[in-house]
Amino acid sequence: MSFVRFAWSWLTSAQQWHGPDSIPVRVAQHLGYAGLSLLVAAAIAVPLGILIGHTGRGRFFVLNLANVWRAIPTLGLLILMVVLLGFSALTWLIPLVVLAIPPILVNAFEGVAGVDPELKDAALGMGMTRWQMLRKVEVPLATPLIVLGLRTAAIFVVATATIAAEIALGGLGRYILDGLAANDYAEVAGGATVIVVLALAVQVIFVVLRRLIVPAGLRAQSRSSR
Repeated sequence: MSFVRFAWSWLTSAQQWHGPDSIPVRVAQHLGYAGLSLLVAAAIAVPLGILIGHTGRGRFFVLNLANVWRAIPTLGLLILMVVLLGFSALTWLIPLVVLAIPPILVNAFEGVAGVDPELKDAALGMGMTRWQMLRKVEVPLATPLIVLGLRTAAIFVVATATIAAEIALGGLGRYILDGLAANDYAEVAGGATVIVVLALAVQVIFVVLRRLIVPAGLRAQSRSSR
């Protein structure tokens, strides 16, 4: 219960909600780091996963690359980037992008590659080109898995964006590092609580997004296939 008491006393203090180091400011900074990282990762991984899934070439590459990238320690990569690049935007951006790419890439690939071959044959039989089949058949059917990959990556990135504080930047990680440095366990508990709540909020947002952009029939099909 001590953790809960520490977190509650810190979160209900008025000073945590006003000023340059307030919770709203830190949340905005944290979402900025996470959002940019997710956007860059999606811009790389979604088209690449769709292309490989459509052509059938590179399956071995996708699966092995994803496994290798998952094994890379994010904090270790951050330290390497500091050594190579100094303190710049790329220093924190690259580790977070590397973290986000595997689930997006694998799900985009599996979503397109898993489309029923009979549906593809029917689309070609109707006179569609391969580009039209990709755009009108394969990608729409792969949307549930693509959104799932984005949701997984978003949760990973939001939870891990605390590393920005390791190189003297902002975000919610500042509460944990500063709290540990000052032996202020209330700040540590409160900061950790905000990070958990933010990760849960991101998950809820993606659940809502999935309901908005994925047709009900595909949602039911994806649930039954699990």
